[in-house]
Amino acid sequence: MNRAATVVKMSFKEQMLQAREDAIVQTVNRLLAEKGFDAMTVDEVAASVGIAKASLYKHFPSKEDLAAAAMVRVMRRAQDFLAGVALELSPLERLREVARWTMEVQLAGEMPSLPSQNSSLRAALMASKDYLDGLMQVSDTLGGWIEAAQKEGALNPALPPIAVLYTLYARACDPVLEFLKSSGQHTDAQIVELVMSTCFEGLNAR
Repeated sequence: MNRAATVVKMSFKEQMLQAREDAIVQTVNRLLAEKGFDAMTVDEVAASVGIAKASLYKHFPSKEDLAAAAMVRVMRRAQDFLAGVALELSPLERLREVARWTMEVQLAGEMPSLPSQNSSLRAALMASKDYLDGLMQVSDTLGGWIEAAQKEGALNPALPPIAVLYTLYARACDPVLEFLKSSGQHTDAQIVELVMSTCFEGLNAR
């Protein structure tokens, strides 16, 4: 049977609901990037999307569910990016590509701020199978590249791989990017290269 024939076509109502849900998640993503979870309100999400708060709650029953959906969307985006990284690149080059991508996403205002340790959002994420599965896959992929780069001598083998992994994750919410952008002295591309240099080459004179 033709594979296309097996695809169930969404009704117009379902398409409209999906489009509204996508708009909600995109808005939440932007607000999380701009102000963080604690400062974001459900009222401003609804107002930004242009729907009543009651309608919003039909899609997401709580503020935590809203933010978790946005975080899951970003995690899936990261998985898609990793899957597209060229395997002919060296492990270090792959890690550099990932760091560059995360910083570009943040500078574009599309990277949600990570929740604090005691945040209700963190609790919601820890209860989300989609988020945890995505995080595990991303961590396993990056961890493999880190260990391979260390074996090649491209990364300091004395560093615990977990420390390198968390350093890469930190680039997704690095305040240095916003500080440099607000100064108006550098383009986004220049900012990325500056932070890439401090991340991978350190601050010592060569």
